[in-house]
Amino acid sequence: MRILWALSFSHLINDTLQALLPAIYPLLKDSYGLTFTQIGLITLTYQVTGSLLQPLVGYYTDRHHQPHSLAVGMGATLIGLAVLSQATSFHLLCAGAGTVGLGSAIFHPEASRVARMASGGRHGFAQSLFQVGGNLGSSLGPLLAAAIIIPRGQGDILWFTLLAFGGILLLTRVGGWYRRNLARLKPRPPAAGEAAPARLSRGQVALALSVLILLIFSKYFYLISLTNYYTFYLIDKFQVSVQASQIGLFVFLFAVAAGTIIGGPVGDRIGRKRVIWISILGVAPFSLLLPHAGLTGTVVLTVFIGVILASAFSAILVYAQELVPGNVGLMAGLFFGLAFGAAGIGSVLLGYLADHTSIRHVFQVSAYFPLLGLLTAFLPEVEVRRR
Repeated sequence: MRILWALSFSHLINDTLQALLPAIYPLLKDSYGLTFTQIGLITLTYQVTGSLLQPLVGYYTDRHHQPHSLAVGMGATLIGLAVLSQATSFHLLCAGAGTVGLGSAIFHPEASRVARMASGGRHGFAQSLFQVGGNLGSSLGPLLAAAIIIPRGQGDILWFTLLAFGGILLLTRVGGWYRRNLARLKPRPPAAGEAAPARLSRGQVALALSVLILLIFSKYFYLISLTNYYTFYLIDKFQVSVQASQIGLFVFLFAVAAGTIIGGPVGDRIGRKRVIWISILGVAPFSLLLPHAGLTGTVVLTVFIGVILASAFSAILVYAQELVPGNVGLMAGLFFGLAFGAAGIGSVLLGYLADHTSIRHVFQVSAYFPLLGLLTAFLPEVEVRRR
């Protein structure tokens, strides 16, 4: 549990630092005269850097374990923050964002592996606890940006490199535990009363992975509409201040963090496939109502959306790791990478749509993304069953 809490806290640090970027978009837009498309391109640079590299990192570390790569990833994030704090052009902003993305590409696959190593067989719980730290960090980022960076300016991003340095020290300790416990990575024999996992053909595995990829795109296209453009939506539709819009974003992201811890233990008990059904398709009624709600109704609906949607990723990740056993790092890298890539592509497409229509139209279109949760019907049962 100490390792799981350490991983969760380091994930909090990592994602707090990453969440600073979208939180300061209104400041950067005004300072540099950026269009929504350029904001989307900054996000794309950050997301694609992480997206393309994470599966490669996961594949490599499945075969060559790198216990201290966790601290190296946090070091890359520190460098990226330093570049962002001193950037004077759009291209330097992209370079800083890409370096922060590199840090995530190194951090997530190995941290997910260590969480599974320390899980004691409760894989869903371990991934949820790991994930909830990241979601809490994502919710804290906008608050810290509103309190420190927005009033004082871009240069104050540099203060957050101290937090990154603390993360390096913590992850160095975790890396030492990882190195001493590599024997935990060996497959264990089935426990008493445990049924063997289902054997699937390559075609069934390919179909299941394709469905999971589409579900990831569904989740993150919708999630990025709220993460990146919710503040602009609140300002445009309800004429709230920048600080008030950041509070609205915090409420949504905190709901995501609160919901995350539920999905893993529930998935361990009732099965990951059922959690995927509930967490993606269950959001649809609320997402369809959101564009028609008033200010209070909008905030309340985003709480329901955040809590329900939160459990989807940990359920999909553990399902994929059980679908393709022996490739924990590859599956973690692939699906963390897909999450980054889907968010980056969605950010650009939705930003382009906002530039050519309106920010309100973006929310009307994105409301239909959760309906892709119907594809869950095509997923086979792969989980180990216990009597």
